[in-house]
Amino acid sequence: MSNFFNTKLEYLRGVGLQRAQLLGKELGLFTYGDLIQRYPFRYLDRTQFYNIVDLHDDMSFVQVKGILRGREVIGEGPKKRLVAKVGDASGELEVVWFKGVNYLEKVIKNHQEYIVFGKPTMFNGRPQMAHPELEEVTEQKAGQSFLQPVYNTSEKLKNYHRIDSKAIMRMVSDLLKIALPQVTETLSPALIQQYGLMDKASALQQIHFPQNQDLLDRARFRLKFEELFYVQLKLLRQKDQRKVTLAGQVFNEVPTLVHFYKDIMPFDLTGAQKRVIHEIYKDFLAGKQMNRLLQGDVGSGKTIVAFISMLMAADNGAQSCLMAPTEILADQHYQGLKVYADQLGINLGKLTGSTPTRVRRELHEQLREGTMQMLVGTHALLEDVVQFRNLGLTIMDEQHRFGVAQRSKLWQKNPYVIPHVLVMTATPIPRTLAMTLYGDLDVSVIDELPAGRKPIVTVHRYDANRLKVFQFVRDQVALGRQVYIVYPLIEESETLDYKDLTDGYESVSRAFPEMQISIVHGRMSAEQKDFEMARFVNKETQIMVATTVIEVGVNVPNASVMIIESAERFGLSQLHQLRGRVGRGADQSYCILMTGYKLSKDSRTRLETMVRTNNGFEIADIDLKLRGPGDLMGTQQSGVLDLLIADLAKDGRILTESRAAAQAILNNDPDLARPEHGNIRRHIESLPATAVNWSRIS
Repeated sequence: MSNFFNTKLEYLRGVGLQRAQLLGKELGLFTYGDLIQRYPFRYLDRTQFYNIVDLHDDMSFVQVKGILRGREVIGEGPKKRLVAKVGDASGELEVVWFKGVNYLEKVIKNHQEYIVFGKPTMFNGRPQMAHPELEEVTEQKAGQSFLQPVYNTSEKLKNYHRIDSKAIMRMVSDLLKIALPQVTETLSPALIQQYGLMDKASALQQIHFPQNQDLLDRARFRLKFEELFYVQLKLLRQKDQRKVTLAGQVFNEVPTLVHFYKDIMPFDLTGAQKRVIHEIYKDFLAGKQMNRLLQGDVGSGKTIVAFISMLMAADNGAQSCLMAPTEILADQHYQGLKVYADQLGINLGKLTGSTPTRVRRELHEQLREGTMQMLVGTHALLEDVVQFRNLGLTIMDEQHRFGVAQRSKLWQKNPYVIPHVLVMTATPIPRTLAMTLYGDLDVSVIDELPAGRKPIVTVHRYDANRLKVFQFVRDQVALGRQVYIVYPLIEESETLDYKDLTDGYESVSRAFPEMQISIVHGRMSAEQKDFEMARFVNKETQIMVATTVIEVGVNVPNASVMIIESAERFGLSQLHQLRGRVGRGADQSYCILMTGYKLSKDSRTRLETMVRTNNGFEIADIDLKLRGPGDLMGTQQSGVLDLLIADLAKDGRILTESRAAAQAILNNDPDLARPEHGNIRRHIESLPATAVNWSRIS
C-alpha cells in the first residue's frame, strides 16, 4: 500500500487526537492502514425481516418491521425506562430502553413505521427486545437489505468513550471514501486470473460493507489468499536463500555408525526411522546447513534417530549437543544413550543446573579440547562458559519449550561454521500450522510406531465409577504392572472444582494401603523429584501420583495404566502427551479419563476424540480447531501467526493453494525480477524489514 496508508488516524474526519490515542492504546490502530485492515469479525444479517409471531429465545439479532402503537415512560431516576409497543399483521413486540430515555422520548413517534433490530427474548409467552436499534421506514429504506459489519472493540472504549462497533463502522466508511482510489494491486495479473480473485480495492470495500453473501465470500477468499501467499513467499524465499548462503559441515564418513548398526543396536529400525535418517544424511552431504524439523508421535523412536545423527557428526570429527527442556528428560536421554556411547568408546557428557561444580569444570575443558564428542543437557548448555572445539550438530527436543532467543544462542557456539540444526517434537503439529510456523524448515515425520507396540486402550469414566477403576488398578498391580495417576492442580482451588494433588494423594493412600506410592510435582526440588522418579523406575513404588510434570521425560515400560483426574481440565494435546507415558512396553496399556458429569461441549469433544483415536496428527488437527493457532504450542511468540483475516484451523485449502502459487513463482523467477511480478516485488519492498530474522532459527 502507498504512503497514504501510513497517515495517522487523528487526521481522519471525526477522529481527532484524543480518539486516535485511545484507538492506538486499546486496539493497536494507529494509521489508515491499520483501520482499513481491521476486518469485521461477523456480520448482522439485515437482509431478512421476521414476523413478530415467529420470534423466539434462540434467535440471535433479527429485524422486524412494524407500526409504533404506543409508548410510555415508567419509573423515575436510575430506574426510569421507556417502554413501547411495535406491531405488525402477525402480533405485537414490546421494546424497552433503560438509557437515553429523554432523547428517545423526543424522537420516536406514534403511528410511524419502524425497522426494529435487536435480540428477542420471551417473557410470559410474549416477545420483547431490550435496547433495539430503531430506524424509520422511508421510501428509500423500504426495500433495503445488507449485511452489517460488527467490529471488535474493548469494554473501555464502549463504556467510557462511546467507541463501539457502530462508531468504528462509521470511521471505516469515511476512510473507504478517500482510501479506495489509493489502493494499489498487490498480486500479479496471472495470479488474479488463475485463482479468479477479486481486485484488491473491491475486496476491501466488500469485506467491510458487503452487498451480498457471494461478494463477501469472494472478498474473504481474496484477502485470505493474499495474506497467506505473502507469508509463504517469505518463508520459501528464506528457505531457498539459506540453502544458497549458509554453508554446513559435510559428514560423509560413517564407520562408527555402521558398527553400531551391525553389532550393537538391539532392535530393527522402523521404515519411517530409516527414511528420516536417510533424509538427514542427504542434508549432511549437501555442504549446506541443515535446518530440519523432526515430528514423531510419543514413543515413535526420535531419540535413536537423534543419536544416529550425532554418530555421523562424531565420525567426522564434529561435536554435537542434545538440549531438553527439563532435567528429567535430559537425564532420560543421557541414561538411554550412554549405554550405546560406552560400547562405542564415545565420550558422552551431561550438563544440567544440578551438575556439581567440579564435574562442570572437567566437562567444560573436555568440550574445549574436543575430547567430548556428545553432550546432553538442559538450558545450562546455553551458558557463555560452555564452549565447543567444533560444534557441528545441535538438537533440541520438545523445541517449543524453548524461546527463540534461547535457541539462537546455540548457533553462536561455533563461530566458524553454523552448526546443523535438528529440532524434535512429540507434539504433532497440524499440517497447516507446520506449513506456516515452520514453512522455511525441511520437515521429517516418523509416522510409524516400533514393532510390538500395542495401541493404548482409552476409556472415559465418571467419578461414580471410581470403585471399579480402583479395582482395575489392583488387578493390574497384581500382574506386576505400575500405574500413573495425574492431577491438574497441586492444592485445592476455590474457583476450580478439580481434583487436586494433595487431596488425591491422601485418597489414593487410603484406597491402596498395601501399596507403595510416589508423589511428584513441579514445586519439589530436583533432588526430591529424582528420588521419587527413581523409586518408581526401580519398581519400589507401584503408583505414581503426579501433576503434568511427567508429561514428558518419563520412560517406564512397566507402567501400563494412566489415570487422568479431571480430564476435562486438560487440553487435547496435553491429554495425548500424558497418554504417551504408558504403552512403552510389550504389555497392553490403558488410559482412563476421569471426570464429573458436568462437561462443556468442547470437553466432550476432547474426551470423545481421545477414546476414538491414538493418531497424534488427527488429534492435533482437532486441537487446532478447538483452540486456534495462537494457543497451540505457545506459538503466539511467532510473528508469522499475526494473521489479520486468515484462520489456519479453517483455511487449509487456501493455505495449500497460496503456498503452491508462491513456490511456482519462485521456481521460475526466484528474484521476482520479471515485469509480470512487479506488483509482488513492489509490495514486498514496501513491507517493514524485521530487525531479527527469528524464523531462520528453527
